[in-house]
Amino acid sequence: MMWKKKENKDLSHAGVGHVMPLWILLAVWGALIVFTYLTVAATYVDLGSFNLIIAMAIAAVKASLVILFFMHLLYDHPFNAIVFISALFFVAIFVIMALMDTAQYQPDLIP
Repeated sequence: MMWKKKENKDLSHAGVGHVMPLWILLAVWGALIVFTYLTVAATYVDLGSFNLIIAMAIAAVKASLVILFFMHLLYDHPFNAIVFISALFFVAIFVIMALMDTAQYQPDLIP
């Protein structure tokens, strides 16, 4: 059986996807560099159990910047943002559960 390609007469999505100005991409790249520096600087400060929380928060902000700007989720359908936020929520739940379990049977492993 031969498949026929359906012709799309709607030209609103023809050509290249969403094009972002170079200054926005460079600003996001600069923010990622700053957050990377903050991540490294946070390792030199002893805050006890808050070091892990700070590192995870910085990583979440960096991941959000990459997904919003470099993967163009900011300009995509709102449903995709809901899927992303719910996925982050479930990943956070799984990480918290794993850390709580580790704290119970190996309390010396997590400071």
